[in-house]
Amino acid sequence: MAYNQSRAVELLRVGSQNPNATFRDGQEDAIRHVVEGRGRLLVVQRTGWGKSFVYFVATKLLREQGLGPAILISPLLALMRNQIAAATRMGVRAVTINSDNQDNWHQIETELLNNKADILIISPERLANEHFRKQVLAPIAARISLMVVDEAHCISDWGHDFRPHYRLIERIIRSLPANLRVLATTATANKRVRDDLQNILGPDLNVSLGKLARPTLLLQTIRIRSQAERMSWLATHIPNLPGSGIIYTLTVRDAVEIAEWLQSRGVDAHAYTGETGERRAELEQALLDNRIKALVATTALGMGYDKPDLAFVIHYQTPGSVVAYYQQVGRAGRALDSAHGVLLSGEEETEINDYFIETAFPTRNEVSEILDALKMAADGLSVPQLMGHVNVRFGRINKALQLLSLESPAPIIKEGTKWMLTSAKLSDTFWQRAERLTALRRAEQKQMQHYVSVKSGHMEFLIGALDGEPGSYKPPQISPVPESFDAALTQEAIVFLRRTHLDFEPRHQWPAGGMPHLDVKGRILPEHQARAGKILCVWGDAAWGALVREGKLRKGHFDNQLVEACVAMVAEWAPQPAPTWVTCIPSRRHSNLVPDFARRLASALRLPFHPVLEKLDDRPAQKEMANSTQQARNVDGSLTISGKVPSGPVFLVDDMIDSGWTMTVAAYLLTAHSSGLVYPLALASTKNADE
Repeated sequence: MAYNQSRAVELLRVGSQNPNATFRDGQEDAIRHVVEGRGRLLVVQRTGWGKSFVYFVATKLLREQGLGPAILISPLLALMRNQIAAATRMGVRAVTINSDNQDNWHQIETELLNNKADILIISPERLANEHFRKQVLAPIAARISLMVVDEAHCISDWGHDFRPHYRLIERIIRSLPANLRVLATTATANKRVRDDLQNILGPDLNVSLGKLARPTLLLQTIRIRSQAERMSWLATHIPNLPGSGIIYTLTVRDAVEIAEWLQSRGVDAHAYTGETGERRAELEQALLDNRIKALVATTALGMGYDKPDLAFVIHYQTPGSVVAYYQQVGRAGRALDSAHGVLLSGEEETEINDYFIETAFPTRNEVSEILDALKMAADGLSVPQLMGHVNVRFGRINKALQLLSLESPAPIIKEGTKWMLTSAKLSDTFWQRAERLTALRRAEQKQMQHYVSVKSGHMEFLIGALDGEPGSYKPPQISPVPESFDAALTQEAIVFLRRTHLDFEPRHQWPAGGMPHLDVKGRILPEHQARAGKILCVWGDAAWGALVREGKLRKGHFDNQLVEACVAMVAEWAPQPAPTWVTCIPSRRHSNLVPDFARRLASALRLPFHPVLEKLDDRPAQKEMANSTQQARNVDGSLTISGKVPSGPVFLVDDMIDSGWTMTVAAYLLTAHSSGLVYPLALASTKNADE
């Protein structure tokens, strides 16, 4: 296939909206390689180099010579939106099939079948969809001109648990014609990842490796242990930074909390997470237009988000690997003379990253429980049914099922809503890979902690860790952001953290199979449901959580500050009709801990305390029950009413809430004995992130 240089330059200029644009080093060579069909190609170039121009210009040139559509596999909706906009500018008809545009699927499928679309953009998960494979991919397979895999590092074992469905790409490519043009692109691929991709995409894979240095980006690290002090630092320095930027956090809760804190300090910041939903596109555009100062984001805003004039990227906590950090901080300073990349390191990041590492793969025991349960069910089991058979968390069950189903051959298969065993056995290579990657992530975590301690040469450190050559890198001549923060603002941040409460949403349905001892199943009647309640904090968090943990684990007594905090929470909450008495969840292990707190709270609220609930027997701690069905059954039959139940509305007090089943059963018993409305009130939520 002939390469048309003048047309390629014309497309570049139209797409970039720059009449004088010229190709960057390596761009035209990559386009020529793809168009002329010289073999499979991996392009490893830094963020902002222009990888999308390679595949969109190549697609347009191939289409203009009569070839079929291209397929682009892309990991994130935010990235898809940017890619479609970039394609449209150069006259490439780009369409996407994703969870946000289901109403358009039929029209898009028709366009593809009628050769009206130039490139189809899909997520890797779409490859697992049987309808897509049979009704869309199969009919056009022989006509596909180019397969593009963006963020190709996710194909490698390194990206195995980040986007597991990237593993399907190898099988899809093998099922397509051997001479199919394949282009893989990424900004972050060290030698280990490149070797993985060579094994997956073929030994004859050509590699275009660019320079990793970012001469416009000034990097620095600041260790500030407490969250309140880091919040003070952000409020002190964000308003003084030029332009707009991104603040990355490790958790959704931190993203929401930091955005709200900055807003309270007059900074126009907004949270962007996987839970942002329909506002994501609006927030992306607001940042692109510099209408807001910052997005406080999780990794939901990451790969491929293209804002050339992003002035700063700040990390509220240390990410788990150099690959992740370079990917994120590389968003800044693409089209600016200078930009800031600041990593703040805090005390909670190790625990958070440990959790990510420890939960990346299912344990041998979890897999054994799941496979044993499926072995006993000839017709298979749905996830809700599995929860009744195995003591494994909902999120852990889903992850295990997903990873096992992507093995080749797979030991399980999904038929409708049910999972069932196949004749294949789980290979020991699955566990070898999990153990190897877990050890690798531990090493990467340690490497990032080393990066935090570096006093200078930050960019050189990252380049070396990514197996690149620092060359003659020189940082931009701008002043670093000061490390200082305001002590008075720190105190305000502490007050802010302690003012943030969590809502408790009551359960409306009994677990699958019901509650045998209570003799109930199906829907919980409204008159027996708990009302919406309140939780003071998250277990161990920077607000009240540390004091709750200290009271429960060390002192065996909750501090009076927590009583005062709950009184303030109740005053703000003001449930109606107002409770007229207080009771609590009993415990046989810590018989006085919660009753003592509830009694003091009742006194402070000037309400009578009536301990009318009784624990009948010793059961395993709820924290040992891994999913909500197991937790529900663990409570069933363990509580009873002892004594006369007052008739008015009541505060039902406990120290911890996880699944909410203890509160649900207690509310049922109280209302069944003619209490008024039941308002749950707890000190801390221990609900796990994957639940």
